Amino acid sequence: MTRYDYRMQRLFLRHILAEGASIEADRGQANYLLNVLRLKNGSELLVFNGTDGEWLASIRATGRKACHLDLVKQVREQSKAIDLQYLFAPLKHARLDYMVQKAVEMGAGALRPVMTQHTQVSRVNLERMEANVIEAAEQCGVIAVPEVLETLSLTELLSNWAVDQPGRRLLFCDEGEESQNPIAELVRIADAGPQPLAILVGPEGGFSEDERVLLRARSFVSAIPLGPRILRADTAAVAALAVVQATLGDWA
Repeated sequence: MTRYDYRMQRLFLRHILAEGASIEADRGQANYLLNVLRLKNGSELLVFNGTDGEWLASIRATGRKACHLDLVKQVREQSKAIDLQYLFAPLKHARLDYMVQKAVEMGAGALRPVMTQHTQVSRVNLERMEANVIEAAEQCGVIAVPEVLETLSLTELLSNWAVDQPGRRLLFCDEGEESQNPIAELVRIADAGPQPLAILVGPEGGFSEDERVLLRARSFVSAIPLGPRILRADTAAVAALAVVQATLGDWA
């Protein structure tokens, strides 16, 4: 298998990828490749679809804003998504875009918006989330594209957890936790043996006291702090995913 080149341009395609295939790029992708990146006939790039691995492709221009992508060879076999869920109270557009992109870069395998009492937005554009997931996957070398899960209220999430997420531990980022260091709790969880994980980060105003009581009453929930400072929700996403990946995830 050819060594993966992180410097090459990557493109997500909604097509079956197989040896010898020639795929017509959609108009937006063709314009981006030919007129924004100024790639030429015969230029090579990497393409993936989340199921068929990653392929080296060659550009065959058929017009000023049209081209085919001729698949040359597979360079990486398909991998499974990391079994780490990122659950979050939605933010407003620009910061939500940033948070989704960073969650993908940090290794989340699935993302789910969770409505809480202090959540400041009433609905989430899941298609926009998916677009940001794909863009982040293109940029950071991910070939198992993270799944965007339906929005749930916190009450629904917890009520259905045992059925929907059997055996999965929920790490609840609690700004009210007395400790400032998450490592001790994460090491304790690691000592209990491998288990699927989900991380839950609350809204800008934090979880309500009722929500904190509700979370702490569940046997599958572990509360972890994120240091001595109050973090913005998008910063908390990166901090939480970093400490979890370093102690329990694929950094360890």
